[in-house]
Amino acid sequence: MEDSNSDPTSKPKKQASTDTRNAATETVSPPLRASHRPEYDLHDTRNAISEALDNDLDALETDLSNLHPADFSDQFEQLTSEQRETVIESASQLITPDVLTELEDEIVEDILPLLSASQIANAISEMDNDDATQIFEEMESEQQVEVLDALSDSDRAVLQASLSFDDETIGRLMQREFVAAPAFWTIGDTVDHMRAIGEALPQIFFNIYVIDTAFHPIGYVPVSRLMRYDRAQTLNTVMDRQIITIRQDQDQEEAAYLFEKYHLISAPVIDDSGRLVGMMTVDDIINIIQDENKEDILALAGVSDAGLTDTALSTVRARGPWLFVNLLTAILASLVIAQFDYAIREIVALAILMPIVASMGGNAGTQALAVAVRALAERDLTPQTAWRAVKREAVAAMIIGLIFAVVMAGIAYIWFKDPQLAIVTFIAMIINHFFAGLAGILVPLGLKKSGADPAVASSVFVTTVTDIIGFFAFLGIAVLLLL
Repeated sequence: MEDSNSDPTSKPKKQASTDTRNAATETVSPPLRASHRPEYDLHDTRNAISEALDNDLDALETDLSNLHPADFSDQFEQLTSEQRETVIESASQLITPDVLTELEDEIVEDILPLLSASQIANAISEMDNDDATQIFEEMESEQQVEVLDALSDSDRAVLQASLSFDDETIGRLMQREFVAAPAFWTIGDTVDHMRAIGEALPQIFFNIYVIDTAFHPIGYVPVSRLMRYDRAQTLNTVMDRQIITIRQDQDQEEAAYLFEKYHLISAPVIDDSGRLVGMMTVDDIINIIQDENKEDILALAGVSDAGLTDTALSTVRARGPWLFVNLLTAILASLVIAQFDYAIREIVALAILMPIVASMGGNAGTQALAVAVRALAERDLTPQTAWRAVKREAVAAMIIGLIFAVVMAGIAYIWFKDPQLAIVTFIAMIINHFFAGLAGILVPLGLKKSGADPAVASSVFVTTVTDIIGFFAFLGIAVLLLL
């Protein structure tokens, strides 16, 4: 059993026989009846804070404190900065540790200066390690010093240990409280010891990790399995030996992949020597998956998240650089068009049809790109499967290009009554779709191999390729066949 004041490989003290019999014969209390459970209807309570601000916040404090932290956080986030300040000044005790962990990062950053160092320190001491670290990172440096001074020595040491790891690594996110026991302990020993240390147990845990004499995890026993076996059974006889471990310096995205691949509900975290130092649970991994997915989606569009506290100016600063890059690529595509200006003057229909060819290729490339980036994130697209994926996209691009080339050639013929123009459109559509499909998969693969994030820069390169190839193929073939 992990306990900073005890040796996990030693035999726990036996409790009185009466306690043992009681533990063996305990029954689970019946669940609360539905009428006794707190019911939260977000539709009925979503304006509770606003109504409290309009009336008497002190008088409605009891009603607000009965809201679920997630519901309170949702309502609190919809308020203006001035309204949030009013709530904190009137009833700062409503900002509980559970509420802080539910709030969006930008809201936390906005309200932390309004809270005292002692209140933040008390909240951090009650939070899981990963939540405490995240809250601490949102503070200004001066406030961080004040909060550190207000923390107990043990809480300060744990927080500083987490901050010593790089951002988005498991060392920053892991819970340092876990349950571990040596293989020779019996189920009775384990249960009795957990009851003995009581409050020192993690708030939520799913597995008991079985360790050797060097504190290396060698297996695990789910808590549900622990309850099914006789107290005399040793952990060695009931444990699952196929244990998936996570390194404390591992990237959070890689850890999320392991959870998804092996359907984990929790996993032990080890240091460089293989010693058990913490654990990750599925609730933390869900947040990581959501954050990574959101990050990839925004990166593909070349934007950053626009939070509730962001101003128009900060939004412009975030989006402007990517738009400038797109401007440069658009100028590059326009330079290609400029080389064929004489052809456009001779045949005005070219100016009408060439945006269609380029945009169809761009959309096809974006489709292939989205699939490729997702496959890379899920580790489905590997060096072993890359060539097969490239061939698949090339063949699919040719087939799709052929289908829409026939359609577009027919439209061009009906529109302009020119069979040669229809042939130009037909050939250009096939060429652009083919290169769009290849760019959609080769660009993210190339960026991944070079160590760059495929989600961040791929869309710019793919769009550039499809625009240049589309315009060059269409206008070049037009010059050859029509002039």
